[in-house]
Amino acid sequence: MATESTDVRALSKPTNGLKNHVLKRLPVPTIRRLRKHLKEITVARRDVLLGINRPYRYVYFPESALVSLSTVLKDGTETEIASIGCEGMLGLPAFLGAKKNQRRAFCQMPGTVLRLPVAVLLKETHRGGPFADALHRYALALFTQLGQLATCNRRHTIEQRCCCWLLVTHDRVAGNSFDATHEFLSQMLSARRSGVTVIAGSLQRAGLISYTRGQITILNRKGLEKAACECYGVVRREFDRLLG
Repeated sequence: MATESTDVRALSKPTNGLKNHVLKRLPVPTIRRLRKHLKEITVARRDVLLGINRPYRYVYFPESALVSLSTVLKDGTETEIASIGCEGMLGLPAFLGAKKNQRRAFCQMPGTVLRLPVAVLLKETHRGGPFADALHRYALALFTQLGQLATCNRRHTIEQRCCCWLLVTHDRVAGNSFDATHEFLSQMLSARRSGVTVIAGSLQRAGLISYTRGQITILNRKGLEKAACECYGVVRREFDRLLG
């Protein structure tokens, strides 16, 4: 788990160097107020950023890391309900008034996140203006993603859902390759590992992906989009509309 001993340093990038979509479009005066409170943290795979039933102390704005938000049942079964990358923020319920986190959030793909104390977030957003507006628009986009996922899980095949997951992950990482074991995919899709293995093999034979030693490479993006269900496009268009 990322702790204070993790690589933490004051944000030193120029404002226009920010990669996070919520932050990089904020006006200079807002960024100047936030800048002294933002801390850049390097997170490794499986680092837990938000634990279940833990008070909100910080929110996180991914720059290059990809974070999974998941529900965990009493028997330990874990299912991803959203992935959050540079397009958004981790800890949105704190902005909406929640005191404790109800979902588990862990690093799916290593990289950096910008950490901001909740007290600073609330002080700044209570001003109204562009920061609060950006988070409201992100909330709308995220709610669309969560709602579409509920429909997708009930109506579409595991193969279609797997294609959606691959596309969403591809959107949020640098390059065409990323790590994902069959076990991890089965956990994220709430599906049997044997079924995921069959699907990965089918996609590989179709020339859409390459899968070697736990690493997936997207070979045919357009073909993968055709193989996915409509849910990917619905969510992608909403994020583009609201966040650019």
